[in-house]
Amino acid sequence: MQIIEIFWPAFMLAFLLVYIHAIFGVEIIRRGVIFTDLAIGQIAAVGMALSVAFFDGAYQTLLVLSFAIFAALIIAWASKNIKNVEAFIGLLYALGISSIMIILSKSAEGMEIFSKLSAADILFTSQEDFYKSLAVYIPISLVMFALYPKMKGFFKEVTFFVMLALTVTSSVQVAGVLVVFALLIAPAYIGLVQKRFSPLYLAWFVGTVAIIGAMIGSYSFDLPTGYSIIFVMVIVSLGFVMLNDKKERVEE
Repeated sequence: MQIIEIFWPAFMLAFLLVYIHAIFGVEIIRRGVIFTDLAIGQIAAVGMALSVAFFDGAYQTLLVLSFAIFAALIIAWASKNIKNVEAFIGLLYALGISSIMIILSKSAEGMEIFSKLSAADILFTSQEDFYKSLAVYIPISLVMFALYPKMKGFFKEVTFFVMLALTVTSSVQVAGVLVVFALLIAPAYIGLVQKRFSPLYLAWFVGTVAIIGAMIGSYSFDLPTGYSIIFVMVIVSLGFVMLNDKKERVEE
């Protein structure tokens, strides 16, 4: 109980992160563009690296959002016009990570900043950060549930990727690129490999249990929170998928 009283903004942020990323994760896996979120997140992180390296952290949200939307629009276009789009998206990811390393190479704290960009410590999230994330994610979820299903064609594609870019802009700054990738893919993967429950509802449930367990474990054993979340999410996801596959084989 003491942990919850101290870290309630972090736990509430964890709920939000699982909630919003599962919505996009289910759609991303269904589309077969698994690395879309990772590429957008990595390109968005270039904006954060530029902010830290050249502007002392100023203009961070503007730069991250600009780079995220730029990457999202390119991927939206490529999804309709480029063959082997996964290879294209993978190259965007490589471009993003190499750009970050070049930008941070002259900084004495370059590797520390890179580690934070990959997986941040959300355990000490402030109330202000939580409320900022809430203000971003609620409108996005309303668009995805109320407006997105009614759209068609290229406008629907652009809406999806722009909403994903807005989500990534916020979540990369508070959680890091690799944590965002784990949250997008792992819970959604669990939801989609089974047929008994709604994929989205199961993704929300398992993702929430996993991220809260990871955060409590990182606090109890003094482990890096971001990488603990990634580790637990991946282990739970892989374990569930393998057990589900074994169960289906037995039933057949």
